[in-house]
Amino acid sequence: MTDTPTRASLHDYALVPLRLIVGYGFMAHGIAKWSRGPASFSRLLDQIGVPMPLATAWLVTLLEVFGGFAILIGLFVSLASVPLIASTAVAMFTVQIHYGFSSVNTIGLTDSGPVFGPPGYEINLLYIASLLALGLLGPTPFSVDEWIARRRSRAR
Repeated sequence: MTDTPTRASLHDYALVPLRLIVGYGFMAHGIAKWSRGPASFSRLLDQIGVPMPLATAWLVTLLEVFGGFAILIGLFVSLASVPLIASTAVAMFTVQIHYGFSSVNTIGLTDSGPVFGPPGYEINLLYIASLLALGLLGPTPFSVDEWIARRRSRAR
């Protein structure tokens, strides 16, 4: 008898690339904010009326870097998903919602190629849906959460 993967185990493995991409995506956004300096991001937050824009800019920057890293390695994914979903939803409802659904808004064409306008909320919804799936479905293969769960089950 051969050991063929079951449909359920394939579903578990299907979440691995999702976890890696979502974690990397949040880290990339956070590192970009960090490299430009959170004070630069705080000016945008101030324009949209966010209280304590500099403190909030630092909080969001650190959340994206470290929360993204937690998702990437699969550490406390359910817990890390909550503030990342909240932050993404706030960005969606305060900024992207005004530009419609599409994440790619072509507003013109030049000799060097298309000209893109501000992004809509499509990517925000994809991140939120991905975080919900990862947070609700439990540890994925090759994650720290799975390693911890295996160690706990062995200890019993």
